[in-house]
Amino acid sequence: MDQRKDPSHDRPTDRRLMTLAPEDNVCVSCTHLPADTTIVVDGAPLIVSQAVNLGHKIARRAIAPGETIVKCGVPIGSATAPIAASEHVHLHNMKSDYIPTYSLDDEPGYVGGRGV
Repeated sequence: MDQRKDPSHDRPTDRRLMTLAPEDNVCVSCTHLPADTTIVVDGAPLIVSQAVNLGHKIARRAIAPGETIVKCGVPIGSATAPIAASEHVHLHNMKSDYIPTYSLDDEPGYVGGRGV
């Protein structure tokens, strides 16, 4: 498997992932990762349980509900549910602590949403 050393550790991380700062608890996918793909994060082989799109976040380690999500060395939000290592981190399991999270359900006229 093509790996590189993570800048924050001496342990290899899969080249399909990028850790932007040593203190980050998420890494960024550099490609589309189908479900059941094996990746290596900080030297540990992990399986991606659901597809992760290019540019989306993956947990480097388990993250507890309410714990701060850190990307690029800065807090970007908090977990709304338990997040396992290698799990996709997005609006379904985190929220912004700074701005309301946008959802189509909030859009007036959206069929199936609260706006109708």
